Amino acid sequence: MRAQRMQRTLPSLVLRLLFLCTVATGKCSGKYHELLLQLQRQADLMQDTSTLVDPYIRFQGLESPKLQEHCREHPGDFPSEDALWRLSRQDFLRTLNVTLGLVLRMLSALQQDLPEAAQQQTEMNVRGFGNNIHCMAQLLRGSLDPEAAEPTQPGPGPTLPPLLPPMPPSSTFQRKLRNCRFLRGYHRFMRAAGQVLRSWGERRGRSRRHSPHRALQRGARRTRPFLEVRRLSPRGQLPR
Repeated sequence: MRAQRMQRTLPSLVLRLLFLCTVATGKCSGKYHELLLQLQRQADLMQDTSTLVDPYIRFQGLESPKLQEHCREHPGDFPSEDALWRLSRQDFLRTLNVTLGLVLRMLSALQQDLPEAAQQQTEMNVRGFGNNIHCMAQLLRGSLDPEAAEPTQPGPGPTLPPLLPPMPPSSTFQRKLRNCRFLRGYHRFMRAAGQVLRSWGERRGRSRRHSPHRALQRGARRTRPFLEVRRLSPRGQLPR
């Protein structure tokens, strides 16, 4: 049993070290497939409900099956998977950045409602993912990649409404359920983002006409993360 537990824990520890390295160094990989693999693995970790919504449910005493029936994603909190598929690559990355900014603000508002370890780990995950989003956007821009301006899947690119924090419900109990729905939607959104990112690897594997790494062939360079992530203070607190 102990060996099995270690086997399950080691991959998670490796990914956490990857997040720490990304946030601490602020460096971008100049290799497209290496950067894409990092994004895919990060999305896989962030979609795992055991990292955020499950600790919230236990912390708030919402374990009852009847209560969990009410802890489902609220429509409109996050872009749908269908909407993500219709975005160009650059617009997809911008949407990820805006959405993660919303998640960070929500986490800041939930400081007293979440286990500290879960909140800090999620904030670190989001910052690391956001930095890699910026790196990928820079890589695509520098490569003059034709697919960067094309939808990931044929179809009109939808105009996504600006994401706003949910309105506070009238009662404490309703607020707990509303927050639970938001966190559930976060995991669903990251699962959908991971699906889109995996398709990028498949399409690249079929064709060598795109070479975004040429723009950064001199090696990794220090960059600044996207706006929503850059505004974070070292302790994960967001400015008002």
